[in-house]
Amino acid sequence: MNQDQPLPRVLGVSQATAVVVGTIIGSGIFLVPREMMQAAGSAGLVYLAWIVGGLLSLFGALTYAELGAARPQAGGEYAYLRDAYGDLAGFLNMWTWFAVAKPASIASVTIGITRVLGTFPALDFLNRPITHGLPLLWAQPAAIGFAWLVTWLNYLGIEKAANFQLVFTWLKGLLVLVIVGFCLSGGHGDTANFHTLLPGAVGGFTGFMIALTATLWAYDGWNDLNMAAGEVKNPQRTLPLALILGMLIVAFLYMLTNAAILYVLPPADMAASPRPAVEAMLRSAGPIGAGLVSAAMALSMLVTLNGTVLSGARIPYAAARDGLFFRRMAAVHPRFHSPANSLIVQGLLATALLLLSAGFQALFELAIFAEWLIYLLAASTVFVFRRRPGEPPSPYRMPGYPVVPALFVLAAGAVLVYTYATNFLHSLAGTALILAGVPLYWWIRKGNDIRR
Repeated sequence: MNQDQPLPRVLGVSQATAVVVGTIIGSGIFLVPREMMQAAGSAGLVYLAWIVGGLLSLFGALTYAELGAARPQAGGEYAYLRDAYGDLAGFLNMWTWFAVAKPASIASVTIGITRVLGTFPALDFLNRPITHGLPLLWAQPAAIGFAWLVTWLNYLGIEKAANFQLVFTWLKGLLVLVIVGFCLSGGHGDTANFHTLLPGAVGGFTGFMIALTATLWAYDGWNDLNMAAGEVKNPQRTLPLALILGMLIVAFLYMLTNAAILYVLPPADMAASPRPAVEAMLRSAGPIGAGLVSAAMALSMLVTLNGTVLSGARIPYAAARDGLFFRRMAAVHPRFHSPANSLIVQGLLATALLLLSAGFQALFELAIFAEWLIYLLAASTVFVFRRRPGEPPSPYRMPGYPVVPALFVLAAGAVLVYTYATNFLHSLAGTALILAGVPLYWWIRKGNDIRR
């Protein structure tokens, strides 16, 4: 293993865009319409939440496009926080992704895959315990298997992982369009659904904020490309183009899919169905159509998993190269040119979480607080760099500065407040894990195993 070898720049525009689109589109679009309708109570308010959530996410992507073009290095937010606020801020960012957010994201996505697969009759055993004396479901070793399968793919090199992302992102998009086509042309819809209100919905500003939070979760993942910026070809052009194009593609597919579901399901049925997309296809195309949605959900989450594993391993690698983490984490495989040790340790941490819990919601809540805290802090660095004397201008300057990044920072703050208010214990646990990095930082700085 070579600890001084940089990762090669091999990602072009199409692959980089696939990382953005493929990582964002997971299970969210197939599931969150229920929660959104329960909260908003009308198609108009649901679509307003999709539009506002898409714009706020695009504002974040525009901010990251400027940051990534100026600092096209592995680690993404780690590099921005390190350069803006110092080594401790960069380390805590790395620690948060490494110890909390990425392993929890990997664990929640893989559990989500097994839950979807468990809806098929031949695989319903995944929902059952392995043995009565052991508190493990069959879903947990299956999820661990998916985590290591994708980790192994990334171990073989980013070109293989990126080509997988490109091919299956196209397939995922095609499946979404097929589902939309069936729903809109199956003869089981009614445009009156777009004008019907849901009695008993939360409604008003509170309902809109709940729906908006759901859309922000569905759009989550647009930042992952920046973590692999050190492997993007011509990053000053490719990063902004891939981020903006990717966000526009995702927003189009999301709005179209939500319209197709609502066309088939009246608001009351959408709010009552645990899987609205499956129910809509069941009515439009029968059991085979419902199975197609489940297959599309599993494939979507698998592609999301690949993007999550790919991006997560670059953060401890970048910190180790700077001497802010154990130097062995900077090791690059001599043949596959991948951050091999970082990938292996990330997989082990996700495995530990999967052995401890099969609860998708608990794993997701552990990750979401940490992620949005990072988004807020990383986006704020654009103000530091713009005003710092002697700072060279970024090759890409976002439109709408300073309003665009300010609105995104405010939105991230609102999500953090909402997350703490509704999931206090998991948010508190996430905060404690982040703060645990402070003594670790000082211990590492003094350690003999660290290169400074």
